[in-house]
Amino acid sequence: MKSITFQVRRIRLLALFLGSLLVLTPQLGAAQTFDTKAPFAILMDYDSGTVLLDKNADEPMAPASMAKLMTVEYIFHEIKEGRLSLDDEFVISEHAWRKGGASSGGSTMFAKLGSRVRLEDLLRGIIIQSGNDAAMAVAEGIAGSEIAFSDLLNKRALEIGMKNSTFRDATGLPDPDMRVTARDLAILARQIISEYPELYKIFAEPEFTWNNITQRNRNPLLREGIGADGLKTGHTQESGYGLVGSAVANTQRLIVVVNGLKTSRERANEARKLLEWGFRSFRQVTAFQAGETVAEASVFGGDKGHVELKAKGPVRILVARASDEPLKARVVYQGPLEAPVQADMRVGSLKVWQGDRLIQETPLYTAEAVGRGTLHQRAFDALGELLLGWL
Repeated sequence: MKSITFQVRRIRLLALFLGSLLVLTPQLGAAQTFDTKAPFAILMDYDSGTVLLDKNADEPMAPASMAKLMTVEYIFHEIKEGRLSLDDEFVISEHAWRKGGASSGGSTMFAKLGSRVRLEDLLRGIIIQSGNDAAMAVAEGIAGSEIAFSDLLNKRALEIGMKNSTFRDATGLPDPDMRVTARDLAILARQIISEYPELYKIFAEPEFTWNNITQRNRNPLLREGIGADGLKTGHTQESGYGLVGSAVANTQRLIVVVNGLKTSRERANEARKLLEWGFRSFRQVTAFQAGETVAEASVFGGDKGHVELKAKGPVRILVARASDEPLKARVVYQGPLEAPVQADMRVGSLKVWQGDRLIQETPLYTAEAVGRGTLHQRAFDALGELLLGWL
């Protein structure tokens, strides 16, 4: 049976949704009038993934210590899967001590040569202090070497949707082959926040002390009073000053990435201004509540002819506060689905456009299982497909 793509706009809830959007008349594209000094920048709504501002967001750039976010995500994932524990200990090798310690001149945790350090402390060394020694120690402990660890990072990056980034070490120290994009860093930040909420809290801790040396969290947004709770800064001569940040205001979370700025103060100012502009210029509209049916998909040969489709949680659309052009939305899936159909199976998406620009795509899942129908039902469905093409 050949699959075709349907664009579904036939259920009452979706019709109401479209009607509400016509009243609100949001226009995201025209609202992107904010300018930033950052050569690379992106501002993303966390809930919907909507991009509010994009400046060279898909151009490759040197990540500096922002690359440590990939190292952190890999560690968080291994902890979640049960392959690592916060109580695991890693040895500070001579390589990590010399290349990432105090004598290297870079950011460091000041871990002692040959010491064994708990993973929980190493994570704080990486996240709060941007310790190169801490990142190297974990990389060597997991994979034997940084280059072997970078292979794991690149594989993991593809798994979470980072399509245009290449990692060569665990730290972000200069390497001509290591490049990321601002969009990929925003995707990475969104992944960390959504998948590891308890571990993510480390990013908001103001300071960390190790080896009797207290270092303040390097993220300047935490001290700007804008609701920031993460994530990571970076700086090398090649990359300039960069930052991946996130902040919450009135339950709305935004993610910002800037890079290539000239000073640390400029970095903090531009990131803060972007977040403030985003909170000021956009607001969320809930199109569907959690558990609410978004559409129905046709089922071939099942004991039911249709199955309800739902999103994971509420569907929120980010709309500009002032605009004169409506949005349009469609549910798209490959179908009809062929029975048996499993519950909670991703089968389509709710797509939202502003003009010709796709601004949001929300995955949709089957709300229940559909078993195989009787011989009579399957024959009837086959006849329907033959005569009507299931349109």
